[in-house]
Amino acid sequence: QVQLVESGGGLVQAGDSLRLSCAASGRTFSLYTMGWFRQAPGKERQFVAAIRGSGGGTYYADSVQGRFTISRDNAKNTVYLQMNSLKPEDTAVYVCAADLLRSVSDIAKYAKYDYWGQGTQVTVSS
Repeated sequence: QVQLVESGGGLVQAGDSLRLSCAASGRTFSLYTMGWFRQAPGKERQFVAAIRGSGGGTYYADSVQGRFTISRDNAKNTVYLQMNSLKPEDTAVYVCAADLLRSVSDIAKYAKYDYWGQGTQVTVSS
């Protein structure tokens, strides 16, 4: 069982930066692929970024590539999402997810993740 708690959301202006954190429980955090997804009102949940366990491979949605950076600190059981050059269309609830995924093809599929946080709101004003 893994419990996830996000923090770091808020209200910012376009062009600003935010760093989201997701703290995980459990002693095997380094084995888990960690993902960030987001959901805006009236829209489907959307993949944002993911990072593998100890190997650390990273994956990004095209819409955030070059602006967002995912990283992890296995000693602190925490994954981060650094968001730069924020746009109004980045406004959403950002949710952290975890799973022992093995296939690269599953990385961006929210249905493949078993563990989810409650989410943190990010609002970007124009």
